[in-house]
Amino acid sequence: MIHTFLSRNEALFLYQESDGFLFNSDTHFLYDFITRFNPKGTLLDIGAGCGILGLLIARDYPVLLTQIDKQPYNTALNTQNARVNRIESAIITGDFLTYPFKQQFDLIVTNPPYYHDGVSKSENPFLHASRYNSHLPPDRLIARAATLLAPRGRLILCYDPGQLQILSRALSEAKLTIEDLRFVHGTASKPASLVMLHARKNSRAVTKIHPPLIHFERDGMTQEVKKIYQTTRTYSIKCKIT
Repeated sequence: MIHTFLSRNEALFLYQESDGFLFNSDTHFLYDFITRFNPKGTLLDIGAGCGILGLLIARDYPVLLTQIDKQPYNTALNTQNARVNRIESAIITGDFLTYPFKQQFDLIVTNPPYYHDGVSKSENPFLHASRYNSHLPPDRLIARAATLLAPRGRLILCYDPGQLQILSRALSEAKLTIEDLRFVHGTASKPASLVMLHARKNSRAVTKIHPPLIHFERDGMTQEVKKIYQTTRTYSIKCKIT
């Protein structure tokens, strides 16, 4: 049963476990990056959590959505959020690395756990599984995704920019070409805090480096970031699952 703490508002209504991992700006920025490539066809959202990324795409683009997460409480939230927002999604509780999918996908997206072993770790098991890449190592994530992509299929994800070399090597080994990169910076003077990349199967394209996305300026959020939030129109409802 889901116990609601907040009332609904005009937005994409998203229930989230109050003690679990709460979505943040990464997902909004990744959604904006994905929209540059006109999503369509079959879509797989890996590590979907409460469902925000896949549901946003399915709300705004003609896709057939499948979402997978190995934590049952996440798929319970995802199911609730798809129902409340009247969005169709095939929602799977399972391990992406081993689940026996019966189809290939035109587009695979993910905001995966990307904290590495060198950072301090939460004792909360829900947060641990959602944050640390030991639960979904980048090389195994990319290798499995490559086997599930249709010819000319796309993989779009965000990650820790400090691990870009690891991603690049894994993508090359999986025969996926990075076609687009965009870095996110907290302010114009700070190092990148996030990298978003678009890779494609059977591509010979050269990599396009997009202008950076700057989150904050002196007076608050930049105009570009404000526009992203105006487009996503999400509203978080914290709850308890019992």
